[in-house]
Amino acid sequence: MVLAAMLTVVCSTEVAAQGLLQGPKVHSDNKVEFTVRAPEARQVQVDIGGMKYDMDKSERGIWTVKTQPQVPGFHYYSLVIDGMSVADPASPSFYGCGRWSSAIDIPEPGMDDFEIQDVPHGEVRIVNYYSKVEESWRPLMIYTPAGYDESKEELPVVYIQHGGGEDHRGWMEQGRTAQIMDNLIAKGKAKPMIVVSSNSNVHHRSGGFGGGYSWEGMQTFRSELIDNVIPFVEKNYRVRKDRQGRAMCGLSMGGGQSFYIGLRSPEVFANVGVFSTGMFGGIQGASNFDLEKEVPGILTDTQRFNQQLDVFFVTCGEQDPRIEYTRNIVKKMRDGNVQVRFNSYPGDHEWQVWRKSLHEFVQYLFR
Repeated sequence: MVLAAMLTVVCSTEVAAQGLLQGPKVHSDNKVEFTVRAPEARQVQVDIGGMKYDMDKSERGIWTVKTQPQVPGFHYYSLVIDGMSVADPASPSFYGCGRWSSAIDIPEPGMDDFEIQDVPHGEVRIVNYYSKVEESWRPLMIYTPAGYDESKEELPVVYIQHGGGEDHRGWMEQGRTAQIMDNLIAKGKAKPMIVVSSNSNVHHRSGGFGGGYSWEGMQTFRSELIDNVIPFVEKNYRVRKDRQGRAMCGLSMGGGQSFYIGLRSPEVFANVGVFSTGMFGGIQGASNFDLEKEVPGILTDTQRFNQQLDVFFVTCGEQDPRIEYTRNIVKKMRDGNVQVRFNSYPGDHEWQVWRKSLHEFVQYLFR
């Protein structure tokens, strides 16, 4: 049986006739109600937050279920139709976890900066640059603050990196970068700045991939960023070209890239943010992380290391398996007099933690 014949979205006229809502509905208690029309399916489930919920079928072939309360933040989910996992056609899809997935957002009280507000709005521009590493055209998403086109001021830049299984769209879509920046700039809590989100899934034409938690493994993407992305931005946008006017940050895989590339390229970056990286531990293959070996001088020439950085900021979710390893490495750095800021937030390895990380990081920058 063809899946498309089994699963259809409840159309607007049918919604009105049956009193149903199209797509997921978030209730005031953070329970989520799902409605799916699949009259020929034998079983329909919703897979969200690591739990599968069996849906109940009506005589009209409408399947419904209400989940347990979901924690605030961004949640990928799938429909499971007779054992096959698919995206929900009644919900927006986002690229994450290596595929297109449906998702919902549970609002968190007090985090209005993640929402669109009545403030001046910047723009997210989608552009393409030529990569000499891949020998092909590649995309960038670039946030410019309100008033950029009218101003003559050269602005500082944050180069922000996504995690594994994501791409350049993650920070601008799931991460709500534009909303965060618009609101903080309007309140005077962050300086006007440009944010550049690139796709770090880079394959060198001569072999080699831009990943791996080692200095050697970072070289492909380091070349892409420093030799291709930054020159493109500095040629085509009105930006500062000094190291104090550049920052690099990222989540998970991007946190590892920011740690290695940012900290070992002080001639390029004076500001580094490392969010939820697994290289300190908490993921398979990560163990016995040697700070001095990975960043020469961080413990043996600490005064010079500190002088090279304006901001060094590390975060992790409090329910993330990486948290204790991250706390331990931060303690080791602080015991060695490394000037590092640290914060943790409620949550696992997920977007609400990373939104909060960015929200805090940019308030420290370019002061």
